[in-house]
Amino acid sequence: MQLHTHTWGEGDRLAVLVHGIMADHRTWRRVGPALAGAGYRVIAVDLRGHGASGRGPYSPELFADDLVETLPPGAELAIGHSLGGLTLALAVDRLKPRRAVFSDPAWHLAAPEPGFGPELFAEFKTASRERIRAMNPRWEEADVDIERATLDLWDEATALSLAPLTGRDLLPKAPAVPSLVQLADPSFLISPERAALLRERGFEVRTVAGAGHTIHRDDFEGFMASLEGWIE
Repeated sequence: MQLHTHTWGEGDRLAVLVHGIMADHRTWRRVGPALAGAGYRVIAVDLRGHGASGRGPYSPELFADDLVETLPPGAELAIGHSLGGLTLALAVDRLKPRRAVFSDPAWHLAAPEPGFGPELFAEFKTASRERIRAMNPRWEEADVDIERATLDLWDEATALSLAPLTGRDLLPKAPAVPSLVQLADPSFLISPERAALLRERGFEVRTVAGAGHTIHRDDFEGFMASLEGWIE
């Protein structure tokens, strides 16, 4: 599937951005321009089932195939958040970016407690602005507005498609390219034990102190500072 994309900048270096579940390219509203200001041409996708891209069927493998179909190989930098981190990891050996950043990637989805499965997650589609703001007290109002707007376009079946992955170890065995794993504080997806394992496997791991799961919205300055040495 050819995905809908949004571009910032006209730099000589290419950066690609892959959002998490429920979001679309607008989640990168500050990151895209910041990278463009650093000399990149930045392409952000809408994954299938999100934003202006096509709909189903859904699986991480299909999400990854879409990236390969849509994005040019050999980007200087690729960043994936949450589900976008899982998707990027499944496509990175084909996209072959110079460097990859996995921002609080969905590499371990805990087995749900009874009554708290993917169906409940999918119900977030109807969340009010007040609920979004309460869950993300550090977000700017613009991000609350964007989240509400992206939920209207999101196909909640994408959440249901992740059910087979719960309880599975999805950590990559080794980085296909030089890779940074950027973690929330704390991360509910990557435990300290898994972070240590990733370091043993050759990933650089950095934590953004105090940041929630959507690091680039929760602490934009901390997100960008955490990329030191990876975007120059």
